[in-house]
Amino acid sequence: MHPHPANEVSAAQTLELLEDNALLLDVREQHEWDAGHAPQARHLPMSQLNERVSELPTDVPIVCVCHGGGRSSRVSAALQHSGWRALNLRGGMVAWQLAGLPVVDHAGNPGQVD
Repeated sequence: MHPHPANEVSAAQTLELLEDNALLLDVREQHEWDAGHAPQARHLPMSQLNERVSELPTDVPIVCVCHGGGRSSRVSAALQHSGWRALNLRGGMVAWQLAGLPVVDHAGNPGQVD
């Protein structure tokens, strides 16, 4: 079994971090967000990160999430490189949903991760 990178956290660990005021940053595209996202997440698509990075807080950890963990891994690495305390949610929204955690759509109704 391979050890997990130090900058990766599970869905359960993410919940604990959120209780301590961490930010859950969803970096998927708009249609993915609309279909289903974590209710406490903030949306900032990876494609807009460079223009909007100043919107991110610098005083709390940021847990990045995408569909399966690939894009959010790149975003968390870029944020770390620029001085943020950034982590990647291992397995992305797929892992979040498999852990039985809530997923809502753009209207706040039960959503789904495709």
